[in-house]
Amino acid sequence: MKIIDNNKPLSENYELKAELNSEYRHVRKDAVKKVIANMTVGKDVSGLFPDVLKNMQTEDIELKKLVYLYLMNYAKTQPELVILAVNTFVKDSDDPNPLVRALAIRTMGCLRVDKIIDYLTEPLRKCLKDENPYVRKTAAICVAKLYELNPELAIEQDFVSSVQEMVSDINPMVVANAVISLSDINEISKNNDVFVVNATILNKLLHALNECTEWGQIAILTALADYKAGNGKEAEGICDRVLPRLQHANGAVVLAAIKVLLLNMRLVKDENLIKSFCRKMAPPLVTLLSSPPEVQYIALRNISLILQKRPEVLSNEMRVFFCRYNDPPYVKLEKLEILIRLCNDRNVDQLLSELKEYANEVDVDFVRKSVNAIGRCAIKIEEAAERCINVLLDLINTGVSYVVQEAIVVIKDIFRKYPRKYEGIIPTLCENLDALDEPEAKASLTWIIGEYAERIENADDLINMFVENFKEENAQVQLQFLTATVKLFLKKPTENQDLVQRVLQTATNECDNADIRDRAYVYWRLLSTDPQAAKAVVLSEKPPIAGENAGLSPGMLEEMLYHIGSLASVYHKPPETFIAGRKYGADSVSKGVASHHDEEDETAPPPQIQAAIKNNDLGNLLDLDWDEPSASSPIVTENPQSNPMSDLLSIGGGDSNSNSNNNNTINNNAPKSNVDDILSLFNAPSQPQQQQQPQQQNALMMAGDLFGTTSPAPTLPSQTQSPLSSTTLSPSSPAQQQQQQQHDPFADLL
Repeated sequence: MKIIDNNKPLSENYELKAELNSEYRHVRKDAVKKVIANMTVGKDVSGLFPDVLKNMQTEDIELKKLVYLYLMNYAKTQPELVILAVNTFVKDSDDPNPLVRALAIRTMGCLRVDKIIDYLTEPLRKCLKDENPYVRKTAAICVAKLYELNPELAIEQDFVSSVQEMVSDINPMVVANAVISLSDINEISKNNDVFVVNATILNKLLHALNECTEWGQIAILTALADYKAGNGKEAEGICDRVLPRLQHANGAVVLAAIKVLLLNMRLVKDENLIKSFCRKMAPPLVTLLSSPPEVQYIALRNISLILQKRPEVLSNEMRVFFCRYNDPPYVKLEKLEILIRLCNDRNVDQLLSELKEYANEVDVDFVRKSVNAIGRCAIKIEEAAERCINVLLDLINTGVSYVVQEAIVVIKDIFRKYPRKYEGIIPTLCENLDALDEPEAKASLTWIIGEYAERIENADDLINMFVENFKEENAQVQLQFLTATVKLFLKKPTENQDLVQRVLQTATNECDNADIRDRAYVYWRLLSTDPQAAKAVVLSEKPPIAGENAGLSPGMLEEMLYHIGSLASVYHKPPETFIAGRKYGADSVSKGVASHHDEEDETAPPPQIQAAIKNNDLGNLLDLDWDEPSASSPIVTENPQSNPMSDLLSIGGGDSNSNSNNNNTINNNAPKSNVDDILSLFNAPSQPQQQQQPQQQNALMMAGDLFGTTSPAPTLPSQTQSPLSSTTLSPSSPAQQQQQQQHDPFADLL
């Protein structure tokens, strides 16, 4: 009769316990292997701790490694029983076999039990002075683990100083492990002064670099990156010694070498030498793109940082970043960003044909990014803007909804970059108004209609199409529609007064969004009190957009160069932003900017103001003049007895020291108030001095109306007395029209 055991795990442990206590060595070894296998799959075999511990004293290195592995796993759960293994550890640290000595000291360092630390000191001191380099390099790592558990003990016992001496070891492997250990200790120390690379250590690290393993080379190169060369000649020497590492098969070594090169190239003055370094960095970076997709992505993120600092490194290697059909989406999108960075007037045609092919793919997100990339190329390279718009028009003619909408969004940015230049394509864009269903595309086309309302014959009809569904639209579309309606009224006041009044009433009375109501109130007050001021504000010249996004700020980019090859280079964020227990705030940003000395800031305040800021001297800051004239600018004398409050009072049209100021004017012109200066920014005619008082009264009435007083509700000026009736936009002169036609290659489409 067969008995079924319902308690199989206990019976299995019972069998293992019997095998661990067997008199035969091979049976005990097989039992330990079974215990390790059960431990690996997550089974609890901690009950066998005393029986496994008995097998520590053996000549079989393989069995000893298995037992030590078991000890490291269950040391925290059985700290009292670990003490029983101390004698064996101490005995093994004196074993004639260096592998056993290293294994013992490594295991003792990995146990991480406070009770065993006191027993660790003497074996560790012996192993740090061991004659075998393998034991010494293992002991160096053990010091870092001990420092993490008990920093005071590691310093008192001179373990840290011993590791610092090991940087001068004759064996390069020992040097590499000493650098790794000191770097870890330095990172967790309070003052970060445990390991500082100086000129003496620098030469020793460079000497050991060529003979280390790949991971040792990464550690040494990372330490070299923290060294600041004293002059350009020393920086050139470091670069020459590091250049051979670019040929290494390990991508991490290549990125670490490039990091050292980029940081030291800042001090190199010879342009030919810099070009030579950049030329030698290109092949290893291109080789990284033949790796698996995950490694490709890491390489692409690092390449993006490198190109922001040195765009010339891969200026001739654009083809290698073309997307393959089997690339994962995250690799394709990252390649698109790099293609835009590498785009120039020589390769833009090749890139446009490639992007046009991408726009016909099936991946909607990738297609959108490709269409957006075409627009970014137009913004970046003015000579290629017309060709980019032709490609975008071809894509709009395909009729694919998401392609059309993304194209309209980027064309709006092109209009901002090159105003009044490509107006001929506006009719084509307006034909697709009914096909738009995304808020960003609708808002973009609405902005175009409002900005070029005087050029569009049926602009009022197009605007009217939005009125019916105004309340149901997205807030982004409502804001743009509100502004476009006011622009249309200011450009064609006699035809659209009812339209603008209806829209403003709807926005102020029926919209729940506070932003829309506030903007509508502002427009209403402007139009009802001073249409000329409204025209100056709403129809003012817009500054062209800055162009291609520069990426990271200079200070942040300089900091990120120190993290090339690490996880921070993938996130494009400092480690403090995603590592637990660290903080990255305004102080860190200030330090990064302060350490950035490559380019002088032309907008920096004068030296005495910088000194006051550095010393946090607020009293001096209040006495200093931030607008200090330069040596080349003429100095205008001012009245030394003028009252500082006069500037504030002049905003309202008053003057506290009118008599004295009138007697001490620099020129004979009548003084202008600050309101005139503000209006002059928008090319608005300044008001005569005697008209300021009525305007102030109007402003007070407007303020009372805004705060809900009993003043009458504002009404838009009627057609008969509208000040805009005499100031409507006049048609362009024949000479101006001819000039616009010359600048607009799409004028024949109108």
